[in-house]
Amino acid sequence: MHRKRGDLSPPPQFLAYYKTIKMYNYYNDFFEKGQQVINFNLYEMRLPKSDPVYTLKCVMEKMNFLNLASRYSKKGRKGYNPIMLFAVLLYANMRGVRSIDRIVELLERDIAFIWLSQGAKPKRDVFYEFINEKLTKEILEDLHYQFIRLLQKEGLVSLECLFIDGTKIEANANRYTFVWRGSINYRLAGLLDSIDTVFNSYNRFLKENNFHSKYKLPLAQMFVIDGMDKVREVIEQNRERKLNHKKKLSNNKILEIDEISPLKMLELQKTLLMIAKGEDIIFEEGKGKRKSEVQKIYQELELLGNRLLKYKECFKIMGTTRNSYSKTDIQATFMRMKDDHMMNGQLKPAYNLQIAVENYFVIHTFISDDRTDYNTLLPVLAKHKEHLGEYPDEVTADSGYCSEKNLMFLRAHNIDSYIKLQSHEKMKSRAYKNDIGKYYNMEELEDGYVCADGRKLDFSHNERHRSKGFEQIFNVYACKDCTGCGRKAECLYKYEEEKDRDKNKVIKVNRNWDALKASSNENIQSDKGAYYRIIRSIQTEGFFGDMKENDGFRKFNHRSSEKVYKESLLYIFGKNIGRYHKFMANELKKYEMKTEQIAA
Repeated sequence: MHRKRGDLSPPPQFLAYYKTIKMYNYYNDFFEKGQQVINFNLYEMRLPKSDPVYTLKCVMEKMNFLNLASRYSKKGRKGYNPIMLFAVLLYANMRGVRSIDRIVELLERDIAFIWLSQGAKPKRDVFYEFINEKLTKEILEDLHYQFIRLLQKEGLVSLECLFIDGTKIEANANRYTFVWRGSINYRLAGLLDSIDTVFNSYNRFLKENNFHSKYKLPLAQMFVIDGMDKVREVIEQNRERKLNHKKKLSNNKILEIDEISPLKMLELQKTLLMIAKGEDIIFEEGKGKRKSEVQKIYQELELLGNRLLKYKECFKIMGTTRNSYSKTDIQATFMRMKDDHMMNGQLKPAYNLQIAVENYFVIHTFISDDRTDYNTLLPVLAKHKEHLGEYPDEVTADSGYCSEKNLMFLRAHNIDSYIKLQSHEKMKSRAYKNDIGKYYNMEELEDGYVCADGRKLDFSHNERHRSKGFEQIFNVYACKDCTGCGRKAECLYKYEEEKDRDKNKVIKVNRNWDALKASSNENIQSDKGAYYRIIRSIQTEGFFGDMKENDGFRKFNHRSSEKVYKESLLYIFGKNIGRYHKFMANELKKYEMKTEQIAA
């Protein structure tokens, strides 16, 4: 239905929206709808016509703010317009301003901010309440993807091809408040020894005083934590390595303290209180007082039990996916940063920020506590499916995303992989091609391989490796006899003559992984693959360069993964509108490379 000229009633798609906020008509107030407005705003007269603030308001006028407005009550005093607050935050991020105090200052001094806020001067508490309580993660994502859909309608993005990359941004956490899984494991081993000693003292106390018969009490049995034997083994190895001035081994075995272990200690404490009451033993407090044996055992159990609960909480915070966290932001993980202020490879609490880009616009962002990129690809693709209805047709990323699990997922969903292999550069070297110990440089037969010395490696068996729910299958081939081979030093890994004199060659081949790598490598080596790799490096790494160098976004202002995600998405939303403004002003065009450049 065509609307008549001069008809100022709300469009049909916004009827529900206007009913919801009938009392406080935020949309009409901010976009000056519903009545003839004669605007003599001197601030607007001094704004250049090309200022991106006009583009911002134009874009926001096409968006639906129903979900945001529904967060406000119709009762009580009318507050600041939420659409205006959101617009101010976006415009500030367009200009690289993230500090709330700086935004408050600009609302009093900057002409564009004053025009956008219509003269309102909200203070920092208003913005913090808006960000933390009103602008939820779901609402912000809804507004972001509304804008992405708008870009798709205008032909600026197709949503069929994603260029993915990530960077580490320092968390707003103290640098020296770290908790390491390896340290907790080491201390837990000592704690369990102390608990075992106290349990023995408890049993001896019951036997010597015949309390186990008098009160019919069972003796205490020491509990066992699965995997602790492996931890103790590594501890002993590290003690020997320290004496030999060798590097320590990692001791990040994932342990779990069940609910029964602390409860056992609590039951023993209750038993000791019962004995003390039955024997009229008083617990003494303060210096110079002689404590009874039952009180000493009770207090030791209490102290050790609290430590056990503390370590249990540490393991719960870390989960099974990371080995460290910060006490001041428990969702931040310690990562190795390129910005090393002490020049000693120090780890800092940080988040892994992932972006998916097309035509300079950031389509998706994802915050991860994982130090690597392997496990971040699938969540980004899941966001594409959730918010845009289907998976993309093509994905381009660097070698940090290359894993069998990721490539299998792409193949299963008919997504073309342009992911560089981890051995992409190494494959070009002479050493790679001449390494006789690798199966890909051996002669392949139907039932095995022939090595450089002419000896056959026959099929032996299959091996299954399972890690974090994903299973890999390897075909194992072995040479029956390598005796007298003069090329063992070249063939065997880290060959030692005395130790490996009687050792035979064994190789493991993952057929599925090899096929996936070959397919992705074929795409990467094509002209289209070369073109996509250049686009990815320009647009994703260019965005991070602009983010860190030009806008100084090297550290988050907020704590917790949800607030950090909102902070990054607000920044990306603002930058996307800034790029949209440049496209509209013909200052930015879609990147196209000449055929000669691709061939080169």
